[in-house]
Order: sequence, then C-alpha cells, then structure tokens
Amino acid sequence: MERHFQKEMDELKTTINKMASIVDEQVENSFRDMEDPEVRLFKEVKQRDKEVDAYDNLIMTQCENLLALYQPVASDLRFILTAIKIDSQLERCGDIAVNIVQRVKKTDNFRDIINQTDLQQMGKTSREMVNNAITAFINHDVNLAKTIWEKDDIVDNLNKKIFKQLVDIIKSKPELAEACAHLIVLSRQIERLADHATNISEDVVFLVEAEIVSHKKKLEGFQLPDMQ
Repeated sequence: MERHFQKEMDELKTTINKMASIVDEQVENSFRDMEDPEVRLFKEVKQRDKEVDAYDNLIMTQCENLLALYQPVASDLRFILTAIKIDSQLERCGDIAVNIVQRVKKTDNFRDIINQTDLQQMGKTSREMVNNAITAFINHDVNLAKTIWEKDDIVDNLNKKIFKQLVDIIKSKPELAEACAHLIVLSRQIERLADHATNISEDVVFLVEAEIVSHKKKLEGFQLPDMQ
C-alpha cells in the first residue's frame, strides 16, 4: 500500500511540475509578444492552453484518488491540498497569458501607446513573480516565496499609475480611446497575474511551514460571529 501511495504521489508531483513548466512558458511568450512587435506568438500561447486545461483535469483526478484511496496525513496531506490550490492558480495564469496576447493583438497598430506607459515594467515584474513562484514551489523555497509579496505591491501601484496614464492619453487624443480601453484591460490582466503568483507563494509557505498566511493582515483581529 505504501509503495503504491508513494508512486502516485510522485506521479502527481511530476504532473504539476509539467503543468507549471508549460504555464511558465505561456507567460514568457505572452510578454515577448507584448514587448516585441516582430514576435507573433498568439497561436502558440492559445494552443498550449489546451494542454494546461488537460493537466488541470488530470491533477484534480490524481488528488481525488490519493485522498479517497489512501487518506494521507501530515505533510503528504498538505502537499495534496497545496497541489489542488496551485493547480487552480496555474490554470488561471495560463488563461491570463491567452488574454494578454489577445489584447496585444487588438492593439497591434498602437504599439507606441504601450511604450508611453509603464506596461513593459509592470509586465516584467509580474512575469518574474510567476517564474519565482513556480521555482519556489518546485524547490520548496520559502525564502524565495516571501520575496514575491513585496513585488505584488509594486505591481498594484503600477496598475494605478498606468490607468491614469491611459486616461490622460484618452483625454488628449479621443481617437485612441478604444486602443487605450484594451490596454486598461491588459493592465488589469497583468495585475491579476501577479495576484496568482502571490497566491502560489502563500501556498508554498503553507506546504513547507504548515502556516496559513493568506489574508493574514486583512484578517488580523477578526473573528467569525459564530466563533466569538
């Protein structure tokens, strides 16, 4: 029984690592598409999303089987719970990569607007956060995971700044309103990508240290009514 359990745990780890690798590539390519007008990676990013969705289903099946057949405890249980959560975060990152290339495609004739804003910087920071979050999970690196939290604040501030930059462009050149609207959505997608990277980093802390840090600051001193 123990041998079969360990074999299926190893298979789960391999599956989620493969999914993470594909998502990391999707995110990388989506920002390459945004940064370089000569790069056309829309089809590649979109096609790989099918693989991500397939891995999503496979991981959920593997986790369900492990929980139902072996009733794991302690660190094994934490890994399975973390795998379920990170699987969801990775699937959303893949979706966002597709959304990014879609918005870039819609603004292909207005690349100069991107260069007038901090979208490139925001994209670079979010992309680094995703890569670090995946690396932290694979290596169980809590210290790396925690460095991601500060960068999330940087991305949030850039998102606000970019919104103002794009609104100012619309005011001065109303004919660019549609393109700027797409870029406002693009900025929001990049901000959401950073949020998912942050969530993965929090899951890494739970996996390694058995500490729940999600919403920690927000919930400080708060109790549910039926728990008082």
